[in-house]
Amino acid sequence: LDTDNSFIAPSDLISDEECGVKRNTEADAELKKLRIPFDYSKPVSLIHYLAKASTYNSFDSLVMDFFSGSATTAHAVMQLNAEDGGKRKFIMVQLPELTDEKSEAYKAGYKNICEIGKERIRRAGEKIKSEIEAKALQPGLTDEPKQVPDIGFRVLKLADSNMKDVYYNPQAYNQEMISDMESNIKEDRNDLDLLFGCLLEWGLPLSMPYTSEQIEGITVHTYNEGDLVACFDENIPETVVKQIASRQPLRAVFRDGSFSSSPEKINVAEIFKLLAPNTHVKVL
Repeated sequence: LDTDNSFIAPSDLISDEECGVKRNTEADAELKKLRIPFDYSKPVSLIHYLAKASTYNSFDSLVMDFFSGSATTAHAVMQLNAEDGGKRKFIMVQLPELTDEKSEAYKAGYKNICEIGKERIRRAGEKIKSEIEAKALQPGLTDEPKQVPDIGFRVLKLADSNMKDVYYNPQAYNQEMISDMESNIKEDRNDLDLLFGCLLEWGLPLSMPYTSEQIEGITVHTYNEGDLVACFDENIPETVVKQIASRQPLRAVFRDGSFSSSPEKINVAEIFKLLAPNTHVKVL
């Protein structure tokens, strides 16, 4: 609203000349260069302008788009980081809206809009990276070469709990249902599902680096250099538990099925008390 309470249209606030806004036809052309079939995309130059204006004094800002569509915002943020050396991050949120079976996107193999956005981020990032690398190889340039921005991203899907109802409501089950209680964890969940579920429960950021390694044939996940160490394999030997404990992570998590008996679970607690008394140990 203006001072006289009259509404100001967006076009009155930001002119084409100020932000170099490209029309929808040019936005379509941008996607065609990336071979991404999508209609009515937002122009990269517009989002680039808005991101630059809103993060001019904070190059490590977090930019979020709740209706990301083809992920123009991610494209613009990566482009802006490439230009000024910023380390802005982005979060793209999009419902998995199905594409029309008659559309070019569907024919190209994109079953929903999320798949389009993911591929656009991949291709836009590689394009930005290759352009910077190509310019650095050109002779006679006096400008310092631009730093290649971080073009990696992580894809997370919203889902219900990893745990069966018995985990949260054990009093509702009886002896006749014991066969369904062999594991608290739903059968269709994998290690990464469990790992990121633990991150949410502990309130840890989902954007930190993690590694997976094999120790005596057992898969061990380490999140953010020891904020959390997780192992969800079955029949974990004591030697592996001791190696995990010797690293003294802030948190360690196992699944109930990792141990064949209650004494083994008690032994794990004792190992951590001895080698890593400050580690928070959890068994799913």
